[in-house]
Amino acid sequence: MLLEVHDLKKHFPVRGGGTVRAVDGVSFAVDAGQTYALVGESGCGKTTIARQLLLLERPSAGTIRFDGQDVLTLGRTGVLAYRRQVQAVFQDPSSSLNPRLKVGMLLAEPLLAHGLGGDRAALRRRLLELLEIVGLPPGALDLYPHEFSGGQRQRIAVARALALQPRLIVLDEPTSALDVSIRAQIVNLLADIQRSFGIAYVMIAHDLALVEHFSSAVGVMYLGSMAESGPSPAVFGAPRHPYTQALLGSAPRPDPDHQPAEGLILGEIGSALNPPPGCKFHPRCPRAVPACGKDLPRLRQLAPHGDGKPVHVAACHLLV
Repeated sequence: MLLEVHDLKKHFPVRGGGTVRAVDGVSFAVDAGQTYALVGESGCGKTTIARQLLLLERPSAGTIRFDGQDVLTLGRTGVLAYRRQVQAVFQDPSSSLNPRLKVGMLLAEPLLAHGLGGDRAALRRRLLELLEIVGLPPGALDLYPHEFSGGQRQRIAVARALALQPRLIVLDEPTSALDVSIRAQIVNLLADIQRSFGIAYVMIAHDLALVEHFSSAVGVMYLGSMAESGPSPAVFGAPRHPYTQALLGSAPRPDPDHQPAEGLILGEIGSALNPPPGCKFHPRCPRAVPACGKDLPRLRQLAPHGDGKPVHVAACHLLV
C-alpha cells in the first residue's frame, strides 16, 4: 500500500478553553495508481487532512505511513525526500501561482529547490516536457500566470506538481474554481496523467458526480470523523450510512424531472468545538434511535474483503 493513514487526529485548542476536533480518528489507505476521494460538508475536516498529508500541519495523534515508513518520524532529509514524492494541486490557480514569476521559473522552482535542475539545457528540456504533458505550448515559459485563462493556469499548477515526478498528488478541489466547460478538460488531463505515470491521488471534492466518475474509493466525512468509506461503486451504488444516503439524495442531477429528496438532512451541522454525544449525525438523522445519542458507533465492515479492494465500512448503530 502506498499511503496508509491510521487514526489521524488534529485538535486545535481554543483560547478561553475547549478544543476544536477538526479531525478525530480518520483512517484510510491509497494504493499506487488509485484515487481516494474525501467528501462531506464544508468544515468536516477534509482540507485539514490534506494539510497533514503535505506536512503543513502536524497531527495531534495517529500515523501517516508512506511506502511503509512513518513520515511523522522523519528528520529534515527524510521530509525533503517525502515532499518530492507527495505534491499538491490547489483549488484556485490564481492564488497558488506567484504572479510575479514567469511560468518557466514557476516550474523550475521545485527542481532547483531539490537540486534536480541540472545544467541550463537539461532544465529547459524538462520544462518543455512538462508543458507538453499538460498541453501547453513552449512559449508559455516566457509568460506570466495572468496571461492565461483559468483552465490554462490550472494546467500550469498540474505541471508544477509533476516536476519532481511524485508518486502521490493531493488534489484540493482542483476544478471547483473553473468554468463548467473547462472542468472536464482538467479531469481528463488528470486521468491521462494517472494512466501514464501510475500516480495516486487523494482528492478533496464537493462535486459528487466527479467523485463517482473519477475515484477508485471514497470516504464520507462528518464533523471530523469517517461516516462511511469504501470502493466508489459500493458507496454510490449502495450507501449504508444515513448521512451518505442524505448527501447523495440531495445532490443535483441534470434531469429536469428529478425531484431532490426532501427531509433527509435536518437542522444545521454541529460544532466541532462541542460535538453531540454518541453519533455526531444523530441530531439531524431521521432514523435516529435512543442508542444513537448515547454510544459512539464504530466503523463496521459491510462486505468481505477480497481482491485487494478497499473495505466497505460505515459507522452506524442501525447496521445489521
